[in-house]
Formats: sequence, C-alpha cells, structure tokens
Amino acid sequence: MEIDLKMVLIIAEIGVNHNGDINKAKKLIEIASEAGADVVKFQTFNSEDLSTNYAPLAEYQEQNSPELKDQSNLLKKLELTEADHFILKKYAEKFDIEFLSTAFTVQSVDFLSRLGLRRWKIPSGEINNIKLLEKIALLNQPIIISTGMSCLGEIETAINTLTSKNLNKEKITILHCNTAYPTPLEDVNLNVIKTLRSSFGVNVGYSDHTLGIEVSTAAVALGSSVIEKHITLDRNLPGPDHKASLEPDEFKNLIKSIRNVTIALGSKIKQPTKSEEININIARKSIVASKFIKTGEIFTEENLTSKRPATGVPPNLMYLILGKKSNRNYNIDEQIEIL
Repeated sequence: MEIDLKMVLIIAEIGVNHNGDINKAKKLIEIASEAGADVVKFQTFNSEDLSTNYAPLAEYQEQNSPELKDQSNLLKKLELTEADHFILKKYAEKFDIEFLSTAFTVQSVDFLSRLGLRRWKIPSGEINNIKLLEKIALLNQPIIISTGMSCLGEIETAINTLTSKNLNKEKITILHCNTAYPTPLEDVNLNVIKTLRSSFGVNVGYSDHTLGIEVSTAAVALGSSVIEKHITLDRNLPGPDHKASLEPDEFKNLIKSIRNVTIALGSKIKQPTKSEEININIARKSIVASKFIKTGEIFTEENLTSKRPATGVPPNLMYLILGKKSNRNYNIDEQIEIL
C-alpha cells in the first residue's frame, strides 16, 4: 500500500521568533524548508490595532521579556512591515514552502488577501472575534482555527459563524491547543482531539506548545491532520515564544518522527502484510503424529499434536481428523493428510 506522507500538514510556526529581524525570518524559512515542513507561518498585526497601551503582558511574556511593561511595547518590537511580508512570501516560494501568516485584525485580513494566501489561520485569542471570522469566511478559502482557552460552546459558535457565510465545513480545520508557553504535560489533554472530531465533524489537528517532540507525534497517532509547532534559531534568544520552540535539529527530528508515524499508521484493514507473509509457514503449525501410527489406527489426541512448519493441515482442522482411521503408517513428526 502506498502511503501519502503529506497527509499530515506540518506548519513551522515562526510567529514572532524573528524578533523583528527579516534576516532571522529568512533563515528560519530556510531551516523549515530543509527540515521538510509544508508551511511557514508568521503573524500579521499592527500593534496599535491589536493592543491598548495598558494591556498587561501574559506571565510567560513577562518571564521572557522582563524589561517590557505592556503588550504594546512588546508587539511594536515584533511587527513585520508590509514590505517584509512580500519579501518573505517570495523567499518562501524560492524554498518551495507555503507562506502563511495569522491575521489578528480585520485590517490585517485586507492586507493578507492582497498578499495572496492559500489558506487562513485564526489564533486562539480571536476565536470569539465574530467580525474577523466573518470577514475571513467570505474569502471562501481553507481556514485553520486554534482553540486554546476555549470550550466546546465557543468552538461551535466559531464554526457556525464560518458556515453561516456559506463556507463549507470541509474547508475548516480546528486545532486542539493550550496557550501556556510551554504547556505542562498534565494540561495537554490530547484526548480532546477525539472529542473535537466527534463533536463537530471537521478536520482536527494540534497546535503544540509543549517542550520536545513526543506530544506532537502522539497527536498524529490520534489522527491529527495538521501539526503546528514553533521553531527558533536559539531558545536562549530574547522574546516571548523562544522558550517553547524547537531549535533546528529538534524540528528536523519532529518532522522525521511525524512522517514515520504516518507510515506506521497505514491501513485500517487487518490482514497479513507483505512483509510478514513469508513468516506464516515458519511461525504457524501443522498437525503431525506425536507417536508412530499404524494403518487403520484411530486418530486421537494422544497420537496427534501440532508442530511447525505450517506446510500441512492447520491445527484448527484437528476436529475433522480426530476419530477417523489412518489410511497408512505415520512416523513421529510426519504431517497428517486429510482423508
């Protein structure tokens, strides 16, 4: 059976890990492409449109950027200009990897639409932003929604908002997500992936903010069709998201692990595989004589047994032989023939 290794879409979340430096952003695109990711994702926002001057930092943002006092100052340092976006999209095309950026505001949707995205990403914090959802839905392109901090009712409302604008549910993917950076393992709750799939009948994936690669790999085993994971040049760089990101070699190992799990998931049909067919006759058994049997002697449990190889009558047919008379002599270990 031929396996489609691309059945899991892997998004390298660069986010703001470029620290406002377009050269770092370019380097991260190169690394993501070389590792085998399908998509590189940035974040598109104007700090003045996104945050008030008094919006506090999240706890993880304070820890990673202690010199800053509010979100607006943090976001200002991490903005990409419109010109940067065009340069980075073209650079991604050079490396044969899809360019994607999260739209945080209605204004950013207008710009990204002109930029020419193939799909859209809605972050966890905007899942209840009805105007943003409606505007993106009207573009009638595939949409990925992260669901961190939300409950089922909020997710249902978001999906209903999208479909109310005639967006087909087949174009919607929801990502299980936890917005703690990094996410404690006890708060991951990967079983929610199954809950989301059964509740909403849409594609389901996982946006991973844990340390390491094992949780993303497990999410694939649970049926995630999209994996999103942060990538950084160096976890020790200043900035809010670096600590919960993978460095280049780790990201390469993540993709290798996901592709291997995709192969291992394989078929839902339980049958002997091509690689094990050669072992059937070696590992299974045939009915043989456990002692010398004379012509005319009755076959009994005392004079029959089963032993390898499985080139004769299989043991599950033992009751078709018991009680019948032997039509010839059988030596010990000689395979019994069906009469």
